[in-house]
Amino acid sequence: MTASTLVPIILGTIFLLLSLRLLLSGGMLKAIMRALLGLSLLVASAIFFLGGYDLLTYKRLLVEQPVATLQFVKLAPQSYRVLLVQIDGEEHRLQLLGDQWQLDARTLRWHPSLASIGFKSQYRLDRISGRYADIIEQRHGEQTVHPLQVSPYGFDAWQVLRQVPWLQEWVSAKQGTATYQPMADGAVYEVTLAYGGLFARPVNSEAKRAVAGWR
Repeated sequence: MTASTLVPIILGTIFLLLSLRLLLSGGMLKAIMRALLGLSLLVASAIFFLGGYDLLTYKRLLVEQPVATLQFVKLAPQSYRVLLVQIDGEEHRLQLLGDQWQLDARTLRWHPSLASIGFKSQYRLDRISGRYADIIEQRHGEQTVHPLQVSPYGFDAWQVLRQVPWLQEWVSAKQGTATYQPMADGAVYEVTLAYGGLFARPVNSEAKRAVAGWR
C-alpha cells in the first residue's frame, strides 16, 4: 500500500472520529453547528475512504513496464475470443467483434513534492474494445467494449481528480490508449505502459503477419 492510498484512508478515519465526537456532544445552537460540522466531516470521511479504496484497484506505474498479454482465437469471421492476462496474473476472457482491438488504461502521476514523500505513479487497465476496418461496418455493426476494472461502490477517484481544478495541480489523471492492432487467429500481443502511453507489440508469427498485412 503506497502513500497515495494510505493517506486518504488515514484522513477518512480522522474525519470520521471528529464527526462522531461532534455529533454526540450536546447544547442547542451549538449542537446544530456541531451537527452540521459533524455531518460535513462525515461526508469528507466517506469521500476519503471511498477514494482510498478505489485507488487500491490501481497498480504501481514504473518508467516502462509490460502490463498485459493478449491471445486471440478466431471463432467466426470478425469474431474473436480474447484471453487478456495482466502482469499480476489477473485474467479476463472476453469476446470481441470486428477486425482490430484497442486497450485503454488510466494513469495517475503525482506532483514531484508528493512523489518525494511516497506518492507513487499508478495505473489501471480500463477497457478493451473492438473495431471494424470498414467505416460503414464501424458505424452500423455491433460494437463490443468490455470494462476491465470498475470503481468499488461507484466512487471514481480518477474522475474526481480530473474534474476538480485545484487537485489537477497536484496530480495528473490521464487516459492512455494503445493504437488499434489487427486481430488474427492465434495472434499474441504484449502491451507495455510508459510515460508516453500504451504500446502494443506483436509477439508471435501470427501477430507479426497480421500487423505486416494490415499496414
